[in-house]
Amino acid sequence: GRKGWHAGSRGVTMMNHPILNKFHSDFEKSFGNLKTELSKIRTGRANPAILDGIHVDYYGSQTPLRSLATFSTPDPTLIIIQPFDISALEAIEKAIQKSDLGISPSNDGKIIRLPIPSLTEDRRRELIKVIKKYGEETKIALRQHRREANDASKEAEKQKTFSEDDAKRLKDQIQKMTDDWTAKIDELLSKKESDLLKV
Repeated sequence: GRKGWHAGSRGVTMMNHPILNKFHSDFEKSFGNLKTELSKIRTGRANPAILDGIHVDYYGSQTPLRSLATFSTPDPTLIIIQPFDISALEAIEKAIQKSDLGISPSNDGKIIRLPIPSLTEDRRRELIKVIKKYGEETKIALRQHRREANDASKEAEKQKTFSEDDAKRLKDQIQKMTDDWTAKIDELLSKKESDLLKV
């Protein structure tokens, strides 16, 4: 119950306070967006996630490629796309050509082969900049959510919802969560960077 939120000998069970819950769920969305954006960045290895953002004109409606085909990666430099409906083959190929992937697909009438070219040095550097930009944007979102959580905490203290000690504990917890999320962001970015640098 809420009892722990009034000053008492037990103090506060911090982890499930509404302010922290909100901070956590708000930022989880931002972190999820970062993961999605990073998964779309092509490294030198075959990864079907690069096709996630592609929509195909299938019988007049824009349909996610994901729902029209299965993908396999028989080796690190090739993605095989197998349409469920063979009549969608050309539309799928066209959608890939029009996308900003910069990869030329080829088909044999049944499947589409997508050869993954190795990245040039310039392209790698460019992509590392993009990764850093996404990381920075996510950290800005994190600081924004932290500010909101701290403001809510100050407000609750003013309203005497909980004691000064509890408010301090809450603030410490907000900072700890911020540090944990920052470490998670950095870990995700450096993993993506090292994937990019692998030939």
